[in-house]
Parts: sequence; structure tokens; C-alpha cells
Amino acid sequence: QVQLVESGGGLVQAGGSLRVSCVASGRTWSFLTMGWFRQAPGKEREFVATITWSGDMTYYTDSVKGRFTISRDNAKNTVYLQMNSPKPEDTAVYYCAAARGVGIKVREYDYDYWGQGTQVTVSS
Repeated sequence: QVQLVESGGGLVQAGGSLRVSCVASGRTWSFLTMGWFRQAPGKEREFVATITWSGDMTYYTDSVKGRFTISRDNAKNTVYLQMNSPKPEDTAVYYCAAARGVGIKVREYDYDYWGQGTQVTVSS
């Protein structure tokens, strides 16, 4: 089993920046595709970003392209989501997820392990 723990959420002003982190334990970091999802109040959880185990490929949902950056540090078993110029619409609980195998994954049911989520609130 893989345990994922998110951190770094909080209150940020629109146009500012914030970085959330996810630390994995219990399984080798290698060969895990990592992803970030989010769930806004009253809405369904949606895909945000993903990164392959080697970090050679990333993919983002259209609404965050050019503003958010996903990265990973395998030596620290950590994946990050850098949020630049966040908007109030980005307010949500952000979830870290890990998937076995290789390749870009954007569907919730393709991920095998999930963190508890961290709240990100963007003020206008």
C-alpha cells in the first residue's frame, strides 16, 4: 500500500502563489504516475495535473495551463503543485493521487492511492 499526505494548503490572494506538496510512503516512488485532483464546494472532483514517474511528461486540465506546474522529487518521494496566479475559481480541496504503471493518467479510477486532501482558498 502507498500512503499519501498532502500539505501546504491555505489562504492565498488572487494573483499570488502557493505550492502544495504530497509525500508518499510505503512503496517505491519509481514507476508511480502521480496526479492532482480538486473538488470545489458543491462540485464533483476533477482532474488538475499529472506527471509520469520519470517526470518526462506532464499534462494539465485546460483551466490551469500556464498557471499551475506539477513536479516531483523522487529522492524525497514528493510531488508538488505550484499554483501561480490562482483565481477564486481555483478554491477547492486538492487531492494527491498515485497510480501504478506508466503513462499519463487523467481518470480518477485509474489511480490506486489517494491522500486526504488539503484545502486551498483563493481570495479576490
